[in-house]
Amino acid sequence: MFRAILSVLILTLAFVGNVSAEQKQKVGNYDIHYVALSSTFLTPSIAKSYGIKRSSYIGIINISVLDTSQEGNPPVPVEISGIANNLLDARINLKFREIREGKAIYYVAEVPYRDDQEINFKVAIKYNKKLNTQLKFKQKFYVE
Repeated sequence: MFRAILSVLILTLAFVGNVSAEQKQKVGNYDIHYVALSSTFLTPSIAKSYGIKRSSYIGIINISVLDTSQEGNPPVPVEISGIANNLLDARINLKFREIREGKAIYYVAEVPYRDDQEINFKVAIKYNKKLNTQLKFKQKFYVE
């Protein structure tokens, strides 16, 4: 199922100009992969299976952390929390859900938005005493 979701995301991002492709931040021995996009890019069946509401006004944030010091770069379970805010500084606490598919581990949160709205994200990520960092990025969302 993870491969299906990843395939849908990659194919969608390849054909959509208004969504930035997956991004990555390297912190020590860890690669933090993240992407933010409209929930409408998920197929109805995938959204339903994970309890994600598909709407032109709801975005999803997907984050995964990989340990590059180990062979195969396995994913690691992290503590994750975050805040999203728009340019008017309206803040939303992000509620991440851990999803495990086989060996894959990723974290998904939903965020509401309006058309042509840029949202700033601040996400705290911790893994034991080995990783303690903050991921900051922004994404502009559009209503279809």
